[in-house]
Amino acid sequence: MPIKQYKPTSPGRRNASSQTYGEITRKKPEKRLTEALGSKSGGRNNQGRITVRSRGGGSRRLYRIIDWKRNKHGVPGKVVSIEYDPNRTARIALIQYVDGEKRYILAPNGLAVGAVISSGPNADVRVGNSLPLASMPTGTQVHNIELTPGRGGQMVRSAGVSAQLMAKEGDYALLRLPSGEMRRVRIECCATIGQVSNVEHSLVKLGKAGRTRHRGRRPEVRGAVMNPRDHPHGGGEGRAPVGMPGPKTPWGKPTLGYRTRNNKRTDRLIVRRRT
Repeated sequence: MPIKQYKPTSPGRRNASSQTYGEITRKKPEKRLTEALGSKSGGRNNQGRITVRSRGGGSRRLYRIIDWKRNKHGVPGKVVSIEYDPNRTARIALIQYVDGEKRYILAPNGLAVGAVISSGPNADVRVGNSLPLASMPTGTQVHNIELTPGRGGQMVRSAGVSAQLMAKEGDYALLRLPSGEMRRVRIECCATIGQVSNVEHSLVKLGKAGRTRHRGRRPEVRGAVMNPRDHPHGGGEGRAPVGMPGPKTPWGKPTLGYRTRNNKRTDRLIVRRRT
C-alpha cells in the first residue's frame, strides 16, 4: 500500500503524508458488530482529577467487536471485505462463515476478499488461519498470540508486526517477538498465521498538530520550560540542562530507559530480554 505525499500548499501540508487506502473495500462497518465507546474521560478519574495527562478530544468513532479467540473450529469462513478500523493501526477483515455468522478478525497482510480461512488444530498452515502452536512448523510467522489457552490473542497485534516460532520444547513453544524478546508460550495456545496488515503505517507523517488532536492527544509541555515546583527539570536562568543524574518524570521517578517491569510470576518464561 503506497504512501501519498501532499503538495506543500500550506505549512501543515508541507511535511504531511497519508495512506491511499487502496486495500479498503467497504466504508461502513457491519452494524451488528459495532458498539458505542461510551463517554470519554479526557484522562480524568471519578473525582474529576487528571490522572493521565495529554488526553482529550478526538474524533467520534464506533468500536468494532473483534474475534480475538477464533473459536469457530472446523467451520470455514469467506472474507467479505477489508475495512478500516479507527481503534487500531491494523486493518480488519469481515468474515462470513458457512453457517451465516459474521465476525471481524485482524486482517493479516496479503489476505484478499474471497479467500477462505479456518481455525482449529486441523486447519492448514496458510495465511489467515488460526491454529495451536503445536500444529505449526518451526519458522512460521504468526500474530495474535494467546498467553493463556482459550483467552484470545493478546500479543503481536499492531500494524506490520509478526513473531516467529523458533522451537518447540515439551509443553512450551519458543517465540521471537517483534521487540527481539525470546519468550516461551504454552504449546496449546493458538496464533494466526502471517504478518499483521498495514505494514507501512509507521511511514505516515502527520505533518500538523491538528491530526494529533483528531486522535485524542492534547499538547504536551516540556518539563524544562516549567517551574521547579511543577517538574524536576524546571527552573534555572535561560535554557538549562536537566542537572541531575538522569531524566525524571513530573513526579520524580526515573524515565527514558528505566525498567519498571515487576512480574515475577512470568519471569521464568522470558528466555532473552528485548534489546
